[in-house]
Amino acid sequence: MTTETSKTEQESSAPPVRIAFIFAGLLLAMLSASLSQTVLNPALPTIVGELHGADLMLWVITAYILASTIMMPIYGKLGDLLGRKPILMVAISVFVIGSVVSATATNIVWLIAGRAIQGLGGGGLMILSQATIADVIPARERGKYMGIMSSVFALSSVSGPLLGGFFTEGPGWRWVFWINIPIGLLALLAAAFFLRLPERRRSRPRIDVAGMAVLSIATTLLVLVATLGGAQFPWASPTIVTMIAATLVAVVLFLFIESRTAEPVIPLHLFRDRNFNLCTLAGLLISVSLFGVASYMPTYLQMVAGMGATAAGLMMLPMMGTLFVTSTLLGRHVTRTGRYKNWPIVGAILVAAAMVLLSALTVDSPLWLLGCFVALLGLGLGTSMQLLVLVVQNSFPIDEVGTATASNNYFRQIGATLGVGVVGSVFTTRVATLITERVPDAADNGIHADSLTPSIVRALPDSLNLAVIESYNEALTPIYLAIAPLALIAAACLFFVIEKPLATTIERKTPVADQ
Repeated sequence: MTTETSKTEQESSAPPVRIAFIFAGLLLAMLSASLSQTVLNPALPTIVGELHGADLMLWVITAYILASTIMMPIYGKLGDLLGRKPILMVAISVFVIGSVVSATATNIVWLIAGRAIQGLGGGGLMILSQATIADVIPARERGKYMGIMSSVFALSSVSGPLLGGFFTEGPGWRWVFWINIPIGLLALLAAAFFLRLPERRRSRPRIDVAGMAVLSIATTLLVLVATLGGAQFPWASPTIVTMIAATLVAVVLFLFIESRTAEPVIPLHLFRDRNFNLCTLAGLLISVSLFGVASYMPTYLQMVAGMGATAAGLMMLPMMGTLFVTSTLLGRHVTRTGRYKNWPIVGAILVAAAMVLLSALTVDSPLWLLGCFVALLGLGLGTSMQLLVLVVQNSFPIDEVGTATASNNYFRQIGATLGVGVVGSVFTTRVATLITERVPDAADNGIHADSLTPSIVRALPDSLNLAVIESYNEALTPIYLAIAPLALIAAACLFFVIEKPLATTIERKTPVADQ
């Protein structure tokens, strides 16, 4: 017989054996989502060439980013309303379907559609995985698990480019997508058989359809501004200005809707919590730094240091190694002591220091020095990013953890998008300008900034080669110096975080069913 209770219930963590199986499944889900963003990069030139779509290459990446960003807060809210298990299984299934569509693409439009479907599922994998951990493990014990979750990003950042290169040169680029099928199915089976969460009893959950629709429009416009601005359209062009204005209108409309709906997709009361505001802003600012480096440092290494694509990817290994070690050890430390406030502050300062050091690189800088700088960046990221999620989760009851986690990650993703888009726009513009200044007869020598490849640069005569690689160096490194203050602002914000005691039990306030 089923009875319901509306009283607040306190639970300890689930049994260790069940947690191990649940955690393994969640790690597989997160690995699928993170690999899908890194494994594609080495294969992309071959893919667009074979599908005759080089002019649409940008949209292969943008389609996934856009769809996943839109879906983050939606998955978070639906998980809180309907229960995380069914929503997580839907997200995994949609991601697997998108992978099949992408793997079977016969033209570039088909591939872009497949990537968009992948993003519709991928947007929920990380969010729901982080929120599901909160369903079964109290905040005090959660640090060590979230530290391990950070290692998934490190693993995918290193193994993704290597797998992408292997598949492209071996069995074929379609395996970049086929590899997601077995991983996704294993994650789906783990969720189906091992994930046992309290059943939510809501006869008629009120879905914020209007808010979700307007948020999707606002996000789409913002991503398009960051992607197209300065690249395909000048920042002051009517197209970009109109999209910026439309974004602002959509944001105002969204705030109006959220203030009046019963179950808002991003509840405005989240922004009344000091820790949520400070950690979300800090996460956004640090994400700009992370993706500004991670997205363009491999290109810098290939153009300036003359490295191959695989070797350039491996040069990011020091950053991922220190991120993995730091986040894992720090997670255990937080679980043992319950203290966490100072670590993200230190991490943000280390990120700023790494940005300043990277800005001092020259064409003659030894690679071991660059490795030390990116290792310092990884140290800062490992000390800050995952702990910020823990602080946000600890600020809200378990019934709102999904929404709070998704909202926090949504703004991080916005930061990542701005980092990739704005840094990329400034970088490419500066490269073209500097090459024109340093090589006045560049076109006569066959040098076109928008079509240079590492092999073309290496084949240039010494004088022209030096001019080009110096242009790349001076185009990118000053941007890192400009980014550094963002991390310092993040550190200043985190100084005002209130160190609330980490919960040792899981409190549930909404009615749950006793079976």
